[in-house]
Amino acid sequence: MRIAIDAMGGDHAPEAVVTGTLQAAREFADVELILVGDEPRIAQFITAGGGKLPGNVRIQHASEVIEADDEPVRAVRRKKDASMVVAGRMVKEKQADALVSAGNTGALMATGLLIIGRLPGIHRPALAPMIPTLEGSGTLALDLGANMDASPEHLAQYAVMGTIYRSKVHQLDQPRVGLLNVGTEAMKGNELTKAAYSQLEQLPIHFIGNVEARDILSGVCDVVVCDGFAGNIMLKSFEGAQKAIFTLLKQTLTSSALTKIAGLILKPKLRVFKQYDYREHGGAPLLGIDGIVIKSHGSSDAGAIKNAIGQARTALMNHLVDAIREEIKRNEGQL
Repeated sequence: MRIAIDAMGGDHAPEAVVTGTLQAAREFADVELILVGDEPRIAQFITAGGGKLPGNVRIQHASEVIEADDEPVRAVRRKKDASMVVAGRMVKEKQADALVSAGNTGALMATGLLIIGRLPGIHRPALAPMIPTLEGSGTLALDLGANMDASPEHLAQYAVMGTIYRSKVHQLDQPRVGLLNVGTEAMKGNELTKAAYSQLEQLPIHFIGNVEARDILSGVCDVVVCDGFAGNIMLKSFEGAQKAIFTLLKQTLTSSALTKIAGLILKPKLRVFKQYDYREHGGAPLLGIDGIVIKSHGSSDAGAIKNAIGQARTALMNHLVDAIREEIKRNEGQL
């Protein structure tokens, strides 16, 4: 298994990416890790971390970088020697089996589509991050931003790909699939969700019907499907609410000497909130691409990069892409 890592992508690149890759190399001895980017800058942080590359890590030089504010498609087409593009080309040419990047999200989607390519039969790939839930198992949500608009057929494909991902990567038996909607009744929603509901009922998945956004964090389903517009709004709402709760908690626990003492007592118990940290979940797979592509959060630290590499490794070990390819072909008439 060979995983190409975009060493120049992310707010803390290349230091965090290099450090996380070295951590992953020590933990996953069965994987070859390829750091793609500016070789002198990468080497600088390898030297700082101990002096030499582990046997399962190598560097692939790339002279350009796609920046956070670059226009995605234009950057991918013009910056042919950008670290992300070179890594994508390695997957396309079978020099690597997976790509991990914390860089420009739009550019990574463009790399997936224009460089690596879609799986046969897939209309649109979907970005599928895990949303942490109260009972701990999380909900895979797709699509959360790759496509602002969707058709019922797209949502049906998301449901199939999400089911396979949770079955293969998270070892869930019959993942529960929900359709994000404004109510749980079968005929609620707009024309898209009404049409999608009928299609999802016919698929060989465990479809539980419509689910509301307020129930997602309670773990009402294992996979939730939606168009990228609604999904991204849902995700940003969760992130905003989390930030507001943490701010209020901090203000309350530091408002007086008494509450500061209470804060010290509660601090060990508050570590439970760590499970809601994006860094603990590695990254979001871009499903529907002919190769494993994992998008790490732009602010990823070394630990998040290591987890994303582990996520890519698990997907490869369980032959995720082949499973999606076979299932899409099997249900071609319904998708």
